[in-house]
Amino acid sequence: MAPAQDKNDDLASALLPLVGGARNVTAVAHCMTRLRLGLRDRSLVQDEALRAVPGVLGVVADDTYQIVLGPGTVARVTPEFERLVESERGAAAAATTGATEATKPTEAQPPTTAEELAAHGAAIRAAQKRRNATVVKLFLRRIAGVFVPLIPALIGCGIVAGINGLLTNLVSAGHLTWAASLVPALAAIASGFMSLIAVFVGINTAKEFGGTPVLGGAVAAIIVYAGVADVHVLGRSLSPGQGGVLGALGAALLAVRVERWCRSRVPESLDVLVTPTVTVLLSGLVTLFGLMFLAGEVSQAIGSAANWLLSTGGLVAGFVLGGLFLPLVMLGLHQALIPIHTTLIEQQGHTVLLPILAMAGAGQVGAAVAVYVRLRRNTSLRKTIRSALPAGLLGIGEPLIYGVSLPLGRPFATACVGGAFGGAFVGAVAQSGDAVGSTAIGPSGWALFPLLQGSAGLAATVAVYGAGLLVGYVAGFVVTYFFGFSKRMLTELNATEPVGPATAEPTRSGPAKATRV
Repeated sequence: MAPAQDKNDDLASALLPLVGGARNVTAVAHCMTRLRLGLRDRSLVQDEALRAVPGVLGVVADDTYQIVLGPGTVARVTPEFERLVESERGAAAAATTGATEATKPTEAQPPTTAEELAAHGAAIRAAQKRRNATVVKLFLRRIAGVFVPLIPALIGCGIVAGINGLLTNLVSAGHLTWAASLVPALAAIASGFMSLIAVFVGINTAKEFGGTPVLGGAVAAIIVYAGVADVHVLGRSLSPGQGGVLGALGAALLAVRVERWCRSRVPESLDVLVTPTVTVLLSGLVTLFGLMFLAGEVSQAIGSAANWLLSTGGLVAGFVLGGLFLPLVMLGLHQALIPIHTTLIEQQGHTVLLPILAMAGAGQVGAAVAVYVRLRRNTSLRKTIRSALPAGLLGIGEPLIYGVSLPLGRPFATACVGGAFGGAFVGAVAQSGDAVGSTAIGPSGWALFPLLQGSAGLAATVAVYGAGLLVGYVAGFVVTYFFGFSKRMLTELNATEPVGPATAEPTRSGPAKATRV
């Protein structure tokens, strides 16, 4: 076994007993940066021990229990974790792992060490989760669950599309003529997934909402079938792909409802024949004569609205979007924007909203640096910031949010202000006619550079995005430095810390999820 594989296996082996063992794990999945676990008994999870495991960037207790491992690592650790879970389940005498309750923050005195701040941040997030567990927000989280598994393919195809665009320009200018035959091949690789993304959305939607995945995919496949051009609705021919991912989402949701209706009424002896047929037939007809047309209109409206918003009020829109995105991340609702991003990518080849929203992460980084400078005596918190800053620069903001700014209070608000200024800069440039977009979703911060695409050429687009990040860093730092602390906070947080367990390994104390900001 290769050393890298040993490392992944060791990390998976360290995580499993700390989440209650294989018997406590009901589901295993991962997104770009998080290992997502379904658990039978949340109380068996040893939160603090998990945060102390080398390689763990943080944890978040949400609808699923999420362990932040970072991009790349999570994709390698998850298969090893699944293998261990299956191995333990198969063992006849699997030991029951003990559990310890997570230490709750003390309300009697304000948190001052990194560990206390992290626990306080986790408590804040848990309280907000309880307050925001509305039907609408839970539904939006399930919608996010449909699209999150698609992000790796969107990233891969987006980067290939960017490489192909660069090659196309070079070949057209008379350079690298030998690559002329490679351009159409890369175009096929980059576009193949996007041409069939509706099918994947249909499969994931049925899976997420309790239907048969292949039936959801079958109904959604109608949308991309070339033969729909022969179908007329209101005197107009349908177009293959009309309605895009929104149409596929609606079609698969309808298929789930029809399938459930059939299962409850069709005799078991006929179920295998009747239920799939009725599901595909009824859902397919409604999709063709209703959903495709309606979803197509909505998709066009989303694209037109995004372009109008930035072209007429880009500065204000960028300020608002950049300033509000961190609270959405804090609540875990930012991923509900994925269908909008995906729709824009389908229509225009890139989403103009993501680079603006990414400025929120820049504000968070600037605020964290200001906290580091102001709290010169708080050794444990400064170590946490040093550990979390690289992830923050790459767009993984939750270690800084839940381990630093949110439990401190004021620095979270000033981080939002920093993101607002960065968003205003990018929005103002878009208003002048040079919009910056991303060919895929998922990455943020510095990791978004390979996916940038804009109306002013690659060099100008990269320069605008980089300048926006710089504005966010500086604004977040300045506002936090001067307005992020009260005199009492500075006195308490800068108190000389005793050397001992309170300052040990603070770098992994911040809970996080692997979302990008």
